[in-house]
Amino acid sequence: MFGYVTIDKPELKVKEFYRYKSYYCGLCRTLKEEYGFRGRMTLSYDMAFLVLFLTSLYEVPTKELQSHCPLHPVKKIPMLQNEISEYGAKMNILLVYFKCEDDWKDDKSLKGITGMRLFRKKAKELCREYKRQAHVIQKQLKVLAAYEEQQEENLDLVAGAFGTLMAELFVYKKDMWEKELRNFGFYLGKFIYIMDAYDDLEEDLKTGSYNPLKAVKKNSKDDNDYENTVQQILVMMMAEATAAFEKLPLLWDSEILRNILYSGVWAKYNKKQKEKQEKQERDGK
Repeated sequence: MFGYVTIDKPELKVKEFYRYKSYYCGLCRTLKEEYGFRGRMTLSYDMAFLVLFLTSLYEVPTKELQSHCPLHPVKKIPMLQNEISEYGAKMNILLVYFKCEDDWKDDKSLKGITGMRLFRKKAKELCREYKRQAHVIQKQLKVLAAYEEQQEENLDLVAGAFGTLMAELFVYKKDMWEKELRNFGFYLGKFIYIMDAYDDLEEDLKTGSYNPLKAVKKNSKDDNDYENTVQQILVMMMAEATAAFEKLPLLWDSEILRNILYSGVWAKYNKKQKEKQEKQERDGK
Protein backbone atom coordinates (compact mmCIF):
# COMPACT_ATOMS: atom_id res chain seq x y z
CA MET A 1 0.00 0.00 0.00
CA PHE A 2 1.08 3.55 -0.56
CA GLY A 3 -0.24 5.76 2.26
CA TYR A 4 -2.28 8.19 0.15
CA VAL A 5 -5.66 7.45 1.72
CA THR A 6 -5.39 9.44 4.91
CA ILE A 7 -7.08 12.28 6.76
CA ASP A 8 -6.81 16.02 6.26
CA LYS A 9 -6.19 16.65 9.95
CA PRO A 10 -6.72 20.48 10.03
CA GLU A 11 -10.23 20.00 8.61
CA LEU A 12 -11.31 17.39 11.18
CA LYS A 13 -12.91 18.11 14.52
CA VAL A 14 -10.75 17.07 17.45
CA LYS A 15 -13.10 14.25 18.48
CA GLU A 16 -13.17 12.97 14.88
CA PHE A 17 -9.38 12.95 14.70
CA TYR A 18 -9.07 10.93 17.90
CA ARG A 19 -11.72 8.50 16.72
CA TYR A 20 -9.82 7.96 13.45
CA LYS A 21 -6.61 7.55 15.42
CA SER A 22 -8.30 4.96 17.62
CA TYR A 23 -9.13 2.84 14.56
CA TYR A 24 -5.59 3.26 13.25
CA CYS A 25 -4.10 2.26 16.60
CA GLY A 26 -6.58 -0.61 16.89
CA LEU A 27 -5.37 -2.00 13.56
CA CYS A 28 -1.78 -1.61 14.73
CA ARG A 29 -2.58 -3.57 17.90
CA THR A 30 -4.32 -6.29 15.89
CA LEU A 31 -1.26 -6.66 13.66
CA LYS A 32 0.92 -6.93 16.76
CA GLU A 33 -1.37 -9.49 18.43
CA GLU A 34 -1.65 -11.69 15.35
CA TYR A 35 1.77 -11.29 13.72
CA GLY A 36 4.11 -9.76 16.29
CA PHE A 37 6.40 -6.80 15.72
CA ARG A 38 6.92 -7.82 12.07
CA GLY A 39 3.18 -7.41 11.52
CA ARG A 40 3.11 -3.99 13.13
CA MET A 41 5.79 -2.83 10.66
CA THR A 42 3.33 -3.32 7.78
CA LEU A 43 0.74 -0.87 9.16
CA SER A 44 -0.63 1.55 6.55
CA TYR A 45 -3.09 4.44 6.38
CA ASP A 46 -4.76 2.81 3.38
CA MET A 47 -5.67 -0.30 5.35
CA ALA A 48 -6.82 1.79 8.32
CA PHE A 49 -9.22 3.47 5.90
CA LEU A 50 -10.47 0.05 4.74
CA VAL A 51 -11.24 -0.84 8.37
CA LEU A 52 -13.06 2.44 9.02
CA PHE A 53 -14.98 2.18 5.73
CA LEU A 54 -16.20 -1.41 6.15
CA THR A 55 -16.97 -0.89 9.84
CA SER A 56 -19.23 2.01 8.85
CA LEU A 57 -20.98 0.04 6.10
CA TYR A 58 -21.66 -3.08 8.15
CA GLU A 59 -22.03 -1.27 11.50
CA VAL A 60 -19.87 -3.89 13.17
CA PRO A 61 -19.86 -4.07 17.00
CA THR A 62 -16.58 -2.49 18.07
CA LYS A 63 -14.58 -2.96 21.24
CA GLU A 64 -13.13 0.11 22.94
CA LEU A 65 -10.01 -0.33 25.03
CA GLN A 66 -7.00 1.48 26.44
CA SER A 67 -3.54 0.10 25.75
CA HIS A 68 0.16 0.99 25.67
CA CYS A 69 2.14 1.10 22.44
CA PRO A 70 5.86 1.60 21.60
CA LEU A 71 5.23 5.25 20.76
CA HIS A 72 3.31 5.82 24.00
CA PRO A 73 4.99 3.54 26.58
CA VAL A 74 3.82 5.47 29.65
CA LYS A 75 0.26 6.56 29.00
CA LYS A 76 -2.39 4.21 27.66
CA ILE A 77 -4.13 5.37 24.49
CA PRO A 78 -7.66 4.63 23.20
CA MET A 79 -8.08 1.94 20.55
CA LEU A 80 -11.01 0.52 18.58
CA GLN A 81 -11.01 -3.10 17.41
CA ASN A 82 -13.52 -5.39 15.73
CA GLU A 83 -13.76 -8.22 13.20
CA ILE A 84 -12.96 -5.76 10.39
CA SER A 85 -9.69 -4.88 12.16
CA GLU A 86 -8.79 -8.56 11.89
CA TYR A 87 -9.80 -8.62 8.21
CA GLY A 88 -7.74 -5.49 7.49
CA ALA A 89 -4.71 -6.97 9.24
CA LYS A 90 -5.02 -10.20 7.24
CA MET A 91 -5.32 -8.38 3.92
CA ASN A 92 -2.31 -6.28 4.88
CA ILE A 93 -0.21 -9.39 5.46
CA LEU A 94 -1.33 -10.97 2.16
CA LEU A 95 -0.43 -7.79 0.27
CA VAL A 96 2.99 -7.59 1.88
CA TYR A 97 3.76 -11.27 1.33
CA PHE A 98 2.81 -11.37 -2.36
CA LYS A 99 4.60 -8.06 -3.01
CA CYS A 100 7.74 -9.51 -1.42
CA GLU A 101 7.31 -12.67 -3.47
CA ASP A 102 7.15 -10.63 -6.69
CA ASP A 103 10.16 -8.52 -5.67
CA TRP A 104 12.18 -11.68 -5.07
CA LYS A 105 11.14 -13.30 -8.36
CA ASP A 106 11.74 -10.13 -10.39
CA ASP A 107 14.83 -8.61 -8.79
CA LYS A 108 16.14 -11.24 -6.35
CA SER A 109 15.94 -8.48 -3.76
CA LEU A 110 17.05 -9.10 -0.18
CA LYS A 111 13.99 -7.24 1.07
CA GLY A 112 11.77 -9.55 -0.96
CA ILE A 113 13.18 -12.83 0.32
CA THR A 114 13.27 -11.49 3.89
CA GLY A 115 9.60 -10.53 3.74
CA MET A 116 8.67 -13.90 2.28
CA ARG A 117 10.42 -15.73 5.10
CA LEU A 118 8.84 -13.53 7.74
CA PHE A 119 5.27 -14.02 6.54
CA ARG A 120 5.26 -17.29 4.55
CA LYS A 121 3.60 -19.47 7.19
CA LYS A 122 0.88 -16.93 8.03
CA ALA A 123 0.32 -16.11 4.35
CA LYS A 124 -0.32 -19.77 3.51
CA GLU A 125 -2.94 -19.93 6.26
CA LEU A 126 -4.58 -16.75 4.99
CA CYS A 127 -4.60 -18.04 1.40
CA ARG A 128 -6.71 -20.96 2.59
CA GLU A 129 -9.01 -18.70 4.61
CA TYR A 130 -9.42 -16.01 1.94
CA LYS A 131 -8.98 -17.86 -1.35
CA ARG A 132 -10.83 -15.24 -3.41
CA GLN A 133 -8.83 -12.25 -2.22
CA ALA A 134 -5.51 -14.13 -2.19
CA HIS A 135 -6.00 -15.31 -5.77
CA VAL A 136 -6.78 -11.81 -7.05
CA ILE A 137 -3.92 -10.15 -5.14
CA GLN A 138 -1.39 -12.66 -6.47
CA LYS A 139 -2.77 -12.52 -10.02
CA GLN A 140 -2.90 -8.72 -10.28
CA LEU A 141 0.58 -8.24 -8.84
CA LYS A 142 1.84 -10.67 -11.52
CA VAL A 143 -0.04 -8.67 -14.15
CA LEU A 144 1.58 -5.47 -12.89
CA ALA A 145 5.02 -7.13 -12.97
CA ALA A 146 4.40 -8.20 -16.57
CA TYR A 147 3.36 -4.68 -17.56
CA GLU A 148 6.53 -3.34 -15.97
CA GLU A 149 8.66 -5.85 -17.86
CA GLN A 150 6.91 -4.94 -21.11
CA GLN A 151 7.25 -1.20 -20.35
CA GLU A 152 3.50 -0.87 -20.91
CA GLU A 153 2.54 2.75 -21.68
CA ASN A 154 -1.25 2.42 -21.43
CA LEU A 155 -1.88 4.12 -18.09
CA ASP A 156 -5.51 3.03 -17.89
CA LEU A 157 -4.53 -0.60 -18.39
CA VAL A 158 -1.77 -0.59 -15.78
CA ALA A 159 -3.69 1.38 -13.14
CA GLY A 160 -6.67 -0.87 -13.79
CA ALA A 161 -4.69 -3.90 -12.64
CA PHE A 162 -4.15 -2.32 -9.25
CA GLY A 163 -7.75 -1.10 -9.24
CA THR A 164 -8.94 -4.69 -9.70
CA LEU A 165 -6.79 -5.75 -6.74
CA MET A 166 -8.21 -3.03 -4.50
CA ALA A 167 -11.77 -3.80 -5.59
CA GLU A 168 -11.41 -7.34 -4.27
CA LEU A 169 -10.21 -6.15 -0.86
CA PHE A 170 -13.28 -3.96 -0.38
CA VAL A 171 -15.62 -6.89 -1.06
CA TYR A 172 -15.63 -8.14 2.53
CA LYS A 173 -18.45 -10.51 1.64
CA LYS A 174 -20.58 -11.10 -1.42
CA ASP A 175 -23.88 -9.37 -0.73
CA MET A 176 -26.12 -6.60 -2.01
CA TRP A 177 -23.29 -4.05 -1.68
CA GLU A 178 -20.78 -5.96 -3.81
CA LYS A 179 -21.25 -4.00 -7.04
CA GLU A 180 -20.76 -0.56 -5.49
CA LEU A 181 -17.94 -1.81 -3.28
CA ARG A 182 -16.12 -3.11 -6.36
CA ASN A 183 -16.68 0.16 -8.21
CA PHE A 184 -15.43 2.15 -5.25
CA GLY A 185 -12.35 0.00 -4.67
CA PHE A 186 -11.51 -0.13 -8.38
CA TYR A 187 -11.41 3.63 -8.90
CA LEU A 188 -9.77 4.32 -5.56
CA GLY A 189 -7.11 1.75 -6.50
CA LYS A 190 -6.52 3.44 -9.85
CA PHE A 191 -6.21 6.79 -8.11
CA ILE A 192 -3.66 5.38 -5.64
CA TYR A 193 -1.58 3.80 -8.41
CA ILE A 194 -1.54 6.95 -10.56
CA MET A 195 -0.76 9.16 -7.56
CA ASP A 196 2.18 6.92 -6.71
CA ALA A 197 3.43 7.07 -10.30
CA TYR A 198 3.07 10.87 -10.27
CA ASP A 199 4.93 11.08 -6.97
CA ASP A 200 7.80 8.94 -8.30
CA LEU A 201 8.15 10.27 -11.85
CA GLU A 202 11.06 12.65 -11.31
CA GLU A 203 13.12 9.98 -9.57
CA ASP A 204 12.15 7.33 -12.11
CA LEU A 205 13.25 9.58 -14.97
CA LYS A 206 16.67 9.86 -13.32
CA THR A 207 17.07 6.15 -12.58
CA GLY A 208 15.39 4.78 -15.70
CA SER A 209 12.85 2.85 -13.61
CA TYR A 210 9.50 1.96 -15.10
CA ASN A 211 6.73 4.50 -14.77
CA PRO A 212 3.65 4.61 -17.06
CA LEU A 213 3.46 8.40 -16.70
CA LYS A 214 6.65 8.74 -18.75
CA ALA A 215 4.54 8.24 -21.87
CA VAL A 216 2.02 10.85 -20.70
CA LYS A 217 4.81 13.36 -20.11
CA LYS A 218 6.46 12.56 -23.45
CA ASN A 219 3.18 13.09 -25.32
CA SER A 220 2.37 16.37 -23.54
CA LYS A 221 3.03 19.71 -25.21
CA ASP A 222 4.83 21.08 -22.16
CA ASP A 223 5.01 20.72 -18.37
CA ASN A 224 1.74 22.60 -17.84
CA ASP A 225 -0.04 20.31 -20.28
CA TYR A 226 1.35 17.26 -18.47
CA GLU A 227 0.30 18.59 -15.06
CA ASN A 228 -3.20 19.40 -16.29
CA THR A 229 -3.58 15.97 -17.87
CA VAL A 230 -2.56 14.14 -14.70
CA GLN A 231 -4.79 16.33 -12.55
CA GLN A 232 -7.79 15.66 -14.80
CA ILE A 233 -7.17 11.90 -14.65
CA LEU A 234 -6.88 11.92 -10.87
CA VAL A 235 -10.03 14.03 -10.51
CA MET A 236 -11.94 11.60 -12.75
CA MET A 237 -10.80 8.61 -10.69
CA MET A 238 -11.92 10.18 -7.42
CA ALA A 239 -15.18 11.39 -8.96
CA GLU A 240 -16.02 7.78 -9.88
CA ALA A 241 -14.93 6.52 -6.44
CA THR A 242 -16.94 9.09 -4.52
CA ALA A 243 -19.99 8.50 -6.74
CA ALA A 244 -19.92 4.84 -5.63
CA PHE A 245 -19.27 5.92 -2.04
CA GLU A 246 -22.34 8.15 -1.97
CA LYS A 247 -24.55 5.22 -3.04
CA LEU A 248 -23.59 3.22 0.04
CA PRO A 249 -25.39 3.67 3.41
CA LEU A 250 -22.30 4.81 5.30
CA LEU A 251 -23.61 6.62 8.36
CA TRP A 252 -21.06 5.80 11.06
CA ASP A 253 -18.09 8.18 10.97
CA SER A 254 -19.33 9.61 7.67
CA GLU A 255 -17.63 12.96 8.30
CA ILE A 256 -14.25 11.25 8.74
CA LEU A 257 -14.77 9.20 5.57
CA ARG A 258 -15.72 12.30 3.58
CA ASN A 259 -12.74 14.19 4.99
CA ILE A 260 -10.47 11.45 3.66
CA LEU A 261 -12.12 11.01 0.25
CA TYR A 262 -12.75 14.66 -0.59
CA SER A 263 -9.64 16.18 0.98
CA GLY A 264 -7.17 13.79 2.61
CA VAL A 265 -6.38 11.81 -0.54
CA TRP A 266 -5.14 15.03 -2.13
CA ALA A 267 -2.69 15.89 0.67
CA LYS A 268 0.43 14.52 -1.01
CA TYR A 269 -0.61 15.89 -4.40
CA ASN A 270 -1.09 19.37 -2.95
CA LYS A 271 2.22 19.14 -1.12
CA LYS A 272 3.99 18.23 -4.35
CA GLN A 273 2.31 21.09 -6.20
CA LYS A 274 3.45 23.50 -3.50
CA GLU A 275 7.02 22.20 -3.72
CA LYS A 276 7.02 22.63 -7.50
CA GLN A 277 5.69 26.17 -7.22
CA GLU A 278 8.33 27.08 -4.64
CA LYS A 279 11.05 25.61 -6.86
CA GLN A 280 9.82 27.64 -9.83
CA GLU A 281 9.85 30.80 -7.74
CA ARG A 282 13.40 30.08 -6.56
CA ASP A 283 14.59 29.33 -10.08
CA GLY A 284 12.92 32.48 -11.37
CA LYS A 285 14.91 34.70 -9.01
